Amino acid sequence: MSKPTVHFVVMGVSGCGKTTAAVALQQHYRCPYAEGDDFHSQANRDKMGSGIPLTDEDRSPWLRNLRDWMSKQAHNGEAVSVVTCSALKRQYRDILREAEGKVVFIHLAPPHDVNLERMMARKGHYMKADMLASQLEILEDLQADENGVRICNAGNAEDVQAEIMAWIEAQKLV
Repeated sequence: MSKPTVHFVVMGVSGCGKTTAAVALQQHYRCPYAEGDDFHSQANRDKMGSGIPLTDEDRSPWLRNLRDWMSKQAHNGEAVSVVTCSALKRQYRDILREAEGKVVFIHLAPPHDVNLERMMARKGHYMKADMLASQLEILEDLQADENGVRICNAGNAEDVQAEIMAWIEAQKLV
C-alpha cells in the first residue's frame, strides 16, 4: 500500500515569503504546486486591492477550492503537493485538512518589521502593506494538534529553505 500524499501548505501573512519557499519545495520534490492567490475570485482580489479585508464568508469558497485541488493531487497518485495559503485561522486550516492525504503546515513568521519591509518592496501586488495589521490581528498560531512547524524566517531564502528541509527530514514526512 502506498503512503498517503503529503500536502505542504506554506502559510502566513502576506509578504512572509510563502511563494519563494513553496517554489523551492516544488522544485525539490518535482511535484504539483498551487499558488493560493490564483484560487481567489476576482471579487476577492478587487476587495483586497481596495484595502478591504476579506470576511470568513469570502474565504470559504476559496479554501474549499484549494482543498479540492489538494484532494485531486492525491487521487492522481502524487506523493507530494505544495500549496501557498495564508491559512490564518484554525477554521481555515480545518477546511484544508479535509483534503485527502496528510496535510502539513509550514508557518512562515518573520518579525513584523522584516515582513512590512518585504511587502513595501513588492510592486503590483493586490495586497497592500497596510493590510498587514488586519492579517496579524486574525492570525491564530498552529495548535499542538495541528501537524506543522513555525519558521521565523528573518534571514535569506536559502537559510529559510534549509530550515524547512531539515524539519521535513527530521519528521520523516517524505
